[in-house]
Amino acid sequence: MRADRLLSLLLFLQSRGKVTAAQVAAELEISIATARRDLEALSAAGVPVTVQPGRGGGWRLIGGARTNLTGLSGGESRALFWMLGTAGLAGPDTRLATRKLIRALPESLRAEAEVLATRIHYDHASWAEIPRSGERFELLETLRTALVRKHVVEFSYVHRDGSAETLPAAPLGLVAKAGIWYFVAHSDMVRTYRVDRIVEVKPTDPATPLSDVDTDFDLAAYWAAHVDEVEALRSTVTSTISCPHWTVPILRAHFGRYFTVVEESSEFTIAEVQANLVVALAEQLAGWGRTIEVLSPPELRHELARIGAELVEYNDHASTTHPTQGGTT
Repeated sequence: MRADRLLSLLLFLQSRGKVTAAQVAAELEISIATARRDLEALSAAGVPVTVQPGRGGGWRLIGGARTNLTGLSGGESRALFWMLGTAGLAGPDTRLATRKLIRALPESLRAEAEVLATRIHYDHASWAEIPRSGERFELLETLRTALVRKHVVEFSYVHRDGSAETLPAAPLGLVAKAGIWYFVAHSDMVRTYRVDRIVEVKPTDPATPLSDVDTDFDLAAYWAAHVDEVEALRSTVTSTISCPHWTVPILRAHFGRYFTVVEESSEFTIAEVQANLVVALAEQLAGWGRTIEVLSPPELRHELARIGAELVEYNDHASTTHPTQGGTT
């Protein structure tokens, strides 16, 4: 749910007491289906919203038509700002609304809300890979608690090459990128760790200081720079291709930001696609056969030819070694 819509929905519920999905849709200029999903998302996150089905029913904040948002419990406030993350402070309108909401909270909840509003970040653009699942909720909760309480943690981490290490780190933020969670922390320097590669997290002595970590650390700015760095490494090879117009939406969905339209003619589209290695790009394009023509670089055409020759040789050999047998089984 978008941050501005989340806050508008909460304030609308507060002002009206009880609303229908159709009323929410009209007020926020969204579809009724989206309004229902937004209301259900609030309820699932722990915000005190209930629904009364049937004629005359609707959605309302528990506590009455004039429920004050300062009535949120600690768990409800945590759930709200966990959903919101840095998006609440991203634009001028939502920034003002988020600041008002934080100021309206009891003093005991404000500090935690401030941390979650600046150190939880959602990035919905994928890395052009299938998201891995498996992050354990209790592990994320441990990391979030350490982040809010500003406690150093000790965690065991398995690197991409299979090597493992255990190290202490000061939590700086959590980022969800297209369903994959990342832990941003300071050890010898600021680093990013995939949560699904963290085996175990142990909070250290609460008195352990956060060393010289910058308290003004800007998570959103750091993440934007990190994404640019990673994307640069993933796009070292650029190829120019010619493809039919109908393939453009498919290629754009597959390559994401690594696909750029250069020119369009009456019959074909000229585009650029990128990857980190020639062989990786060849493997992604090989399945298109003659539908896509590689214009450059020559190394990519040679790699495609090698893949084609390898497939021909393998299948010719397989047909003589394992001939098709007739009959039924």
